[in-house]
Amino acid sequence: MRGPLLQVNNLRKFFPIHGGLLQREVNNVKAVNDVSFNINSGEVVGLVGESGSGKTTVGRTILRLEKATSGTVQFDGKNVITLGTSEMRNHRKRMQMIFQDPYASLNPREKVRAVLIHPLKLHKIGDPSEYEDRASTLLEKVGLSSEHLDRFPHEFSGGQRQRIGIARALAVEPEFIVADEPVSALDVSIQAQVINLLEDLKENLDLTMLFIAHDLGVVEHICDRVIVMYLGKVVEIASTADLYENANHPYTKALLSAVPVHTPGKRQNRIILKGDIPSPINPPSGCVFRTRCPIAISECANVVPELKSVGNRHTSACILST
Repeated sequence: MRGPLLQVNNLRKFFPIHGGLLQREVNNVKAVNDVSFNINSGEVVGLVGESGSGKTTVGRTILRLEKATSGTVQFDGKNVITLGTSEMRNHRKRMQMIFQDPYASLNPREKVRAVLIHPLKLHKIGDPSEYEDRASTLLEKVGLSSEHLDRFPHEFSGGQRQRIGIARALAVEPEFIVADEPVSALDVSIQAQVINLLEDLKENLDLTMLFIAHDLGVVEHICDRVIVMYLGKVVEIASTADLYENANHPYTKALLSAVPVHTPGKRQNRIILKGDIPSPINPPSGCVFRTRCPIAISECANVVPELKSVGNRHTSACILST
């Protein structure tokens, strides 16, 4: 196993809430609250959890599309949070993002040719005379052809648009990609095509990736490790095989119980969580999951559980973990 390419330490991202006559800050949304994890070079790590758990905010803050409230993001030994403007621009070509909505992330007035050539021009990659060939090669990598260069985004299906978004992310030859729910807006049959494409790119280009999703069935196929988040906090980290076989945290067990079973005749014991995910403005004291946890005890309200080892490279944030 190669060493960590990305190290996230005590990352926090709070969004201020303003109110009153003078619009002063009266509270904040604790979207990401003290998150830490590593991603090794060449590894694909899944980041999962319900909507509102802070997954996308983590990804955007890592790439500095959102400014972190506190914490550090070390990428190849450099803290992304403190880089200057010019240094960050040079760094951006090493870190790219595949957005969730393939239509909203593409300029409807630009043809595919312009979409793919812009990043090459911006980062001065290659000779201008080679831009056309590079754009054609990028499309071929994602299963499209040079015939598509002169089309607008609205002329493509959802799956094709997502392929163009992936090609744009690959244009600057990045080392690390944040894929923000790249298949959630697509039909099931198209999801499989895009997942297979990402798996091929992972093998052929040796990409390091943070794969954000809420569908654990998708994550199982593409990820080496999985990070589980709930209400802005990491509650469990494990290898994919270990997580699916030996989930430790009660929240992870509940998520896995909702994954459809493909074996005929085999039934899953469904764990149904009561209520909705609490507000990140005023999260519960102690363990943030305690208000919905089926095994919570009184001590859970007073103790903030830390990630502790429960197996080989397997950690869980539950005071009842063994």
